Amino acid sequence: MSLTGKVAVVTGGARGLGRAISLKLAGDGAAVSVWDLSLEGALETAAMIEQSGGQAIACEGDASSAADIAQAVDRTHEALGAVTVLVNNAALSPFSSFEDITEEMWDRLMAINLKGPFLCCKAMIPDMLAEGWGRIINISSSSAQTGARAMAHYGASKGGVIGLTKCLAQEYATRGITVNTVPPGFVDTEGLREAPVNVDGFARTTPMGRPGKPANIAAAVAFLASEEADYITGHTLGVNGGRYCN
Repeated sequence: MSLTGKVAVVTGGARGLGRAISLKLAGDGAAVSVWDLSLEGALETAAMIEQSGGQAIACEGDASSAADIAQAVDRTHEALGAVTVLVNNAALSPFSSFEDITEEMWDRLMAINLKGPFLCCKAMIPDMLAEGWGRIINISSSSAQTGARAMAHYGASKGGVIGLTKCLAQEYATRGITVNTVPPGFVDTEGLREAPVNVDGFARTTPMGRPGKPANIAAAVAFLASEEADYITGHTLGVNGGRYCN
């Protein structure tokens, strides 16, 4: 699957799923703009791509800030060109009992996990319309499909991402842009290892009995970004080891 000549933006690309997705898209030929709050991590991802012979830049910013997004888009345009692949990956995944979730916690999570993808789509869909071709892949979560204890705010935000995906898919289906979502299941990343979760213990309760790998998510994203997936839109491609069956 070739993405040669395409320019991709990956938010939250400093580590974990975002890094794996950035590396995979670059390996398929895309020039990648790696966005993250951590410039150091974004630079590391971009350097890994360049060391493998690809083209990449790093952009620092908050994916829930319209001003930061505008600056990153301008820098991407100057360095790489028009954006035709957008992967909305940046997110927080905190744990908190419902009784302890404050209004401020709720608003902050919605700003990053749901408003962020909205703003990024607003900023980059014009490029795709001008090119007559675009791919938007939103990373949601199986927690929005199954529910999850102590994650009401997270599950709600990711459920919103799934809804946004379906609505945009309907709106742009005849204009060369596909919009799909990948809800990861239980993927072994740095973030998961930092969470209050027994990774190996929980993995044994899933049908496959093991956690997924970031490369599994990256492969699904790369497929949805490819020409081969041009008749797939509004789709939820679960990569979860059987945790949730569509």
